[in-house]
Amino acid sequence: MTEWRDDTEAEEDPPRISTGSAGLDDILGGGFDPDRVYLVEGRPGAGKTTLALQFLLEGARLGETTLYISLSETERELRLVAKRHGWSLRGVTVFELVPPEASLDPDRELTVFHPAEVELGETTRLIFERVAAIDPKRVVFDSLSELRLLAQNSLRYRRQILAVKHFFASRACTVLMLDDLSSQRDDLQLHSIAHGVVMLDQAAVDYGGDRRRLRVVKMRGIPFRGGFHDFTIRRGGLVIHPRLVAAEHHATFSSEATPSGVPGLDAMLGGGLERGTNALLLGVAGVGKSSLAILYAVAAAQRGERAVFYAFDEGGGTILARAAALGLPLRAAIDAGLVRIQQIDPAELAPGEFASLVRQAVEVEHARIIVIDSLNGYLSAMPDERFLILQMHELLSYLAQLGVLTILVLAQHGLVGPLHSPVDLSYLADSVLMLRYFEHAGSVRRALSVVKKRSSAHETSIREFRLGARGIRIGPPLRDFSGVFTGMPTYLGTAEPLLGDDDPGL
Repeated sequence: MTEWRDDTEAEEDPPRISTGSAGLDDILGGGFDPDRVYLVEGRPGAGKTTLALQFLLEGARLGETTLYISLSETERELRLVAKRHGWSLRGVTVFELVPPEASLDPDRELTVFHPAEVELGETTRLIFERVAAIDPKRVVFDSLSELRLLAQNSLRYRRQILAVKHFFASRACTVLMLDDLSSQRDDLQLHSIAHGVVMLDQAAVDYGGDRRRLRVVKMRGIPFRGGFHDFTIRRGGLVIHPRLVAAEHHATFSSEATPSGVPGLDAMLGGGLERGTNALLLGVAGVGKSSLAILYAVAAAQRGERAVFYAFDEGGGTILARAAALGLPLRAAIDAGLVRIQQIDPAELAPGEFASLVRQAVEVEHARIIVIDSLNGYLSAMPDERFLILQMHELLSYLAQLGVLTILVLAQHGLVGPLHSPVDLSYLADSVLMLRYFEHAGSVRRALSVVKKRSSAHETSIREFRLGARGIRIGPPLRDFSGVFTGMPTYLGTAEPLLGDDDPGL
């Protein structure tokens, strides 16, 4: 009698193999399990062929034998795709089953087929013979729609897919099967057969470039990051941006205050803005929000820290001109590599791609100050306001857990009178600084107040501030204000507390 023994704990977990995409490897926690069959599905143009070529080229780079079985594209088309990505298909064998010249040469040896002329069994026989001949470690099967047409019914199609799976199961080979979803119904039977399923999605938005997303539908025995992940197709292949999960990122840091370089402003904030927090600068256009944001970036550079300024609304030249007008040495900080201004085109940017840019700045460049100017531009990059809230919450949590100070700029609609914010993010903000125009004696002035600060006590008074060649100047508290929160603040006091042209301020 043989004694049963459980050897599952003794079995070693096989090492993963790279998918050829760093982003997809990250989502899967290391890549594919080897020697399995995977399904990659998506409408035409979604990026399946590009991802498949990256998978094979990674194998060729490692010295593995790779095979691309093409039932829908010619070898010439595949090589053109590779060339435009800057790739060479050296090391990748292309088995073309539908060359256009096949039906024109009656003397040509029958090593090819046309879906309308040859039975399904002959097709799979040719594939099996080629695989057996070169014994590849990685195979791409493009595409299943041709087999679906030959099979003519779902039962025969499923049986043929199972036969293909069992054939490869007997070989040390990892297979990607591409499906262009040409069937009128969802082929969930393929999902049940495949070891893993990756879906590529392409959608047109009302304005701007197409948005592409990837989702891992299924992956047996592999924990993966679920949900949609934005990606772009560029020269060099698919650039996948894994969805940001703040809980996966932590760092030890000191929660000390970061000074702005203006003592009066720091005093209003109870010593300054702490690391690992975020501050929302709220006000109408032109009141000075971006100038305060620049102030913090320059102050960081003067401490030897790095800051990144994401400009959604203005060009780098405008930001530099504003800094020069305030006497802030932003150009010197940029030349020293301590401040970087990155212009963002919201019409061409997916939210996941922006999160990846921020991660790059924090984790690779070690930025300690992140400025987003403005959230209005960020909002325009979103298909729906709900997604802005969710994305921003995750991004702010990530930055907070890594000890980064985040400056958010939000422009309110209107100039005078009742003001309206396009989105309410005040509950996410650790600190809220409100900037307002106010009227006195026929002139327009600027007022600043700290209306919220979670991390420490702060000043509750309203102060005047001025922007000029001498920088940012903060005046004494203005006690006799009326209508600040209605959007039409009026100063009813004397001129004594107001800043004069020669007053150095605080």
